[in-house]
Amino acid sequence: MTTPQLKTRVVANDLWFPEGPVALPDGSVLVVEIRRRTLTRVTPGGRKHIVSTLGGGPNGAALGPDGACYVTNNGGLKFHRRADGVMVNAGQSDDYVTGRIERVNIETGKAEVLYDRVDGVPLKGPNDLVFDAHGGFYFTDLGKARATDTDLGSVCYARADGSLIKRLVFPISKPNGIGLSPDGSTLYVAETETARVWAWDLKGPGELAHPVVASNSSPHGSRLIGISPTFARFDSLAVEASGNVCVGTLHRGGVTVFAPEGGIVEFLPVDIDTHITNLCFGGDDMKRAWLTGSWSGTLIETEWPRAGLRLHCQ
Repeated sequence: MTTPQLKTRVVANDLWFPEGPVALPDGSVLVVEIRRRTLTRVTPGGRKHIVSTLGGGPNGAALGPDGACYVTNNGGLKFHRRADGVMVNAGQSDDYVTGRIERVNIETGKAEVLYDRVDGVPLKGPNDLVFDAHGGFYFTDLGKARATDTDLGSVCYARADGSLIKRLVFPISKPNGIGLSPDGSTLYVAETETARVWAWDLKGPGELAHPVVASNSSPHGSRLIGISPTFARFDSLAVEASGNVCVGTLHRGGVTVFAPEGGIVEFLPVDIDTHITNLCFGGDDMKRAWLTGSWSGTLIETEWPRAGLRLHCQ
């Protein structure tokens, strides 16, 4: 089902592959710029200020319980310019060492590495994260792609104080966007290449409930919420107050909205960019959304048709 195209406004352009938007109380928005390797603040008027130069490939961001910004850093991507002038990613960067989770003081720009391995194994390509009500966070590790092979992905849980990190799901194919249901009892993950959204029931902070036994269950114990009906790839996601799951949709250029019980609610096209990678909600009524157009290098603002879910540390 498709509804009329969103009415959009480009807040800022010339962002170098932006992702991970975070709405701040003053109306500004944090984004990561994967190619520029920075955490950047964009004012409502479109002015850009580099908060911190992180190196590697900052890929996702979220405010933590201490007011710091936590960043999933994929370790670095190669980019090349296509014939039409668009800069696109092209696998693992030449200076890649490992992926990492970083904590950034958004006032001073000071950054520290919180985690760079799990169970003694280096993180490969952390992509996105979401905080729960207990001060911990779930994150996806998409892995890295090279000329002739690619990593298996995983879903992990960690505490913000650096005291615990563990794998919850492994293996999984290129997990990307991640979010929680309004009551915190369900974890959602979008897979990039399969354009699927999965759901796991939770029994506590960082604890999966027993694997689901159902006709649509998967080898990793999840429920299939939905899949793109046409060719597309899925990126990051955000959850509405109603529980709907909104997924940035690549190649189609828009946002696919799934009902929490499964099935597509609607597809909202955005004509500014074929690669809408991420979105976040904000504003007094949570009906304002900011989207990242990564191929056009834009931060896009729009009125959303329903209220978004206010995040725990927002």
